[in-house]
Order: sequence, then C-alpha cells, then structure tokens
Amino acid sequence: TFGMSDLKNQLTADMKSAMKGGEKERLSVIRLMLAAIKQREVDERIELTDADVLIVLDRMVKQRRESISQFESAGRDDLSNIEKAELEVIQAYLPQQLSLEEIEAMIAKAVGECSATGPAAMGQIMAVLKPQLQGRADMSQVSGLVKARIAA
Repeated sequence: TFGMSDLKNQLTADMKSAMKGGEKERLSVIRLMLAAIKQREVDERIELTDADVLIVLDRMVKQRRESISQFESAGRDDLSNIEKAELEVIQAYLPQQLSLEEIEAMIAKAVGECSATGPAAMGQIMAVLKPQLQGRADMSQVSGLVKARIAA
C-alpha cells in the first residue's frame, strides 16, 4: 500500500513472532520501537514512511549509546548490558552501518560540493549528509569528523 512503511510492517510481524517464540527481551524492545513510531504519528498526525521510521530508530540507538557510556563510567555493567542488548535489536532494523572510510569519502564529497566556508559550511555539509547517513552512521561522530575536516 502507498505510504505504508515496510519497516513498520516488519516490526509488527516480528512482534507477533517474538510473542509466539516467547522472546521476552526482543519483544519488549520491538514494542518500544513501535510505541515510539506510534507516538510520532499521533503527535504529528501523519503516517510515517520508512525514512521517518529510521529517524525514530536512529534516535533510539543514540539514546542507548549515551546510556551505555554513562552506565559504563558509573561501573554499572548490569545496566549497560541491558542497553547493549536493546541496541543490538534496534540496530538489526537499521541499514548496514557504514565504515569510517565510507563516511569520510561522503564527507569529502559533501565538502567539495559546498560553497560556504567557516561555520556556515558546517550546516550546509550536514544538511547534505544527513539524508544519506541517517540510520547508517552515528551522526554525532559524523559532525565531529566534519568539524575536524573544515577546521583543517
């Protein structure tokens, strides 16, 4: 059907199979993902596309990564392991993560195409990269790489 997200359908199907298979942890993470998607649809009164769903999942990945580093620095491996397990489930729905070389090549290309210089260039370059990298790279890492590249 038009406008329906395949990713959302996949999540719904996987939720049912996780229920049948008694995979409690996986089921709860899939439910969290579907709830986050639903929340955005309700808030914005729209039907999310795959691209929109990726943004939601990407945000969830980012939250998990932040929690993991906080728990690890607090010495709470028990909590950090829970987040890592959730991260793994969520990442399975994201496109293949890009390698550092691939990301740097895309940054180089975006920098080359960008006419702006200085701080204005940052926003322009990120605007080009974001749709290409959404869900396929850690955007905070990407912005750090871009900053380093234009500062050079």
